[in-house]
Amino acid sequence: MALTIVNVGYRSTNYWLISAGTSRLLVDLGWPGRMGELQANLRRADVPLGEIRYGLATHYHIDHAGCAQELKQAGVPLLVLDVQAAAIPLMKRHTKPQDNYLDITTHDNRVITFAESRPLLKTIGIDGEILPTPGHSDDSVSLLLDGGAAFTGDLTHPAMAGEDDAAVVAASWRLLRERGATMVYPGHGPVRMIDTPLGG
Repeated sequence: MALTIVNVGYRSTNYWLISAGTSRLLVDLGWPGRMGELQANLRRADVPLGEIRYGLATHYHIDHAGCAQELKQAGVPLLVLDVQAAAIPLMKRHTKPQDNYLDITTHDNRVITFAESRPLLKTIGIDGEILPTPGHSDDSVSLLLDGGAAFTGDLTHPAMAGEDDAAVVAASWRLLRERGATMVYPGHGPVRMIDTPLGG
């Protein structure tokens, strides 16, 4: 079945909904306290929350995972890579009371290894894998579909990498290319070809 990709983001952050028919995966999970905006965008896309099989955060910063617990309470399970688990409780340090952030519970998440990602995605009709792509943060991961679409969150563009991070960032992009990535669906900004220069 052909996959469809829809951006249901808001506040300059992209939240990508990948659908195999009515079996769906949400990549990146909204700002804290703004579940209503996410739900409104899902309604506009004619997507009931109940069809979202998992929510996946590319990394645990508040603009990418701030709404995770609200989604869980609405029935969307949280898919977590084992390397991300330690980052979840740390995210609260970057919130303010007015953010209305809900702590993410950890006992009820679906925690997997990278090796387990392909068979799990297959169960929801999505051919692809989740890869470790540190650079923006140690817990950053990317979803790579077999068709070449890579959902990279905030993975730093190589031209913008600082001296300390350049080697890690370069290795993450190299891994994506080696595994067949051709198009980048970033956390911010437009979709682009993977080798488009900055400003191109």
